[in-house]
Amino acid sequence: MRATILHAPGDIRVETWADPTIEQPTDAVVRVVAGCVCGSDLWSYRGINEVAEARTVGHEAIGVVEAVGAGVERVRVGDFVIVPFDHCCGRCVHCLAGQTQGCVELAMTASGQAELTRVTNADATCFVLDEAPDAAQHAAVLALSDVLPTGYHAAVSAGVEPGMTAVVVGDGAVGLCGVLSARRLGAERIIALSRNPERQRIATVFGATHLVPDRGEAAVEAVREITDGVGADAVLECVGTEESMVTAFEAARPGATVGFVGVPHGTAIPWRTAFRGNVGLRGGMAPVVRYLPELVPAVLAGDLDASAVFDLELPLDEAAEAYRAMDERRAIKVLLRP
Repeated sequence: MRATILHAPGDIRVETWADPTIEQPTDAVVRVVAGCVCGSDLWSYRGINEVAEARTVGHEAIGVVEAVGAGVERVRVGDFVIVPFDHCCGRCVHCLAGQTQGCVELAMTASGQAELTRVTNADATCFVLDEAPDAAQHAAVLALSDVLPTGYHAAVSAGVEPGMTAVVVGDGAVGLCGVLSARRLGAERIIALSRNPERQRIATVFGATHLVPDRGEAAVEAVREITDGVGADAVLECVGTEESMVTAFEAARPGATVGFVGVPHGTAIPWRTAFRGNVGLRGGMAPVVRYLPELVPAVLAGDLDASAVFDLELPLDEAAEAYRAMDERRAIKVLLRP
C-alpha cells in the first residue's frame, strides 16, 4: 500500500509499505477513504518526540471494511466505518465503566494516513454507519475519529453546563472543537483564546462569544475583565504546554475544573494555584468509543459540524506538504485522500 512514513524529524515521505493484515481473529482491515494530520503528529515531526525508526503515521481515518477476522461478528466486509484512534475491547472492566481509552487491550490506529489500516477489536471499536456518507460529509464524519470527541471530552471533563462561562485555551482543531462542544453543552459565554484571524472566525462560527488574542498573564487578565473579576466556571486546556496549563488554572474561578486534552509536553501543574482556588483537573485521552453513540447522530443530522477545522485538502501523495502547512500554521487541519 501507499502510506505516509515518518523517517526522522521533518522527513515525511509517501512510500510503498507492507499492507496491514489480520493478525488476531478480532481484527479488521479498513480501506481508508479519508485520513488527516493531527496536531499531535507534529510533536514527532518537530523532533520533540523521539523517532527511533521509520514508521507509518496517522491515527484518524474513515473508510470501508476490506477484511475481517474469523472472530468478528458485528462488522462486515463492505461496511463504511469510523475508526476511533483508540481501539478497545468493549468487555473489560474499564470499557464497561466508559473508560474505553483505558482498555486492557488498548491499541492505536497506526496508518490512518495510508491506503489501508488495521483495527483491533473491530466489533467494539468500529462505528458502522447505515450507509456511506457522500464526499461532502467526509470531513464532518472524519472529525469523529478523534478531534471532535477530544474537544467534547475537554468540555465534559471541565464540567460545562448550561449557563456557564467557559474558556478555551488553544485555537487548533481540538480547541475549536472544544468551543463547539461547550456550545453544545449549553455554555452561555465562551471565551476563545486566539490571535489568528481565521481561527477566530471559526471559533465565532462555532459559538465563541468573546475572543482574547493575548497569552499568558495578559490573557488571564482579559478573562477576568470579561467575567467581572470572577474567572471561568470551566476551562478547556487544548494545547499541552506548561504555559497553556498555567493560563488555564489562573483563568479558572475558585471551585472550577480544568478539562485537559492537550498531550502534555514539559507540562508542570501549578499546584499552588490549584490548591488555593480548589481548582480541579480532569481529562486526558478521549474515550472516543464512549462518545460516538451521542455525537454521530448529531453529525449526520447536520446539528453538529466540525468540518470547518479542515481548511486544506490534499491527495495522500502530498502528505509532506500537509505537515509543512500545519507546522507553519498555514493550515489548521489537513484532510488527506488516498
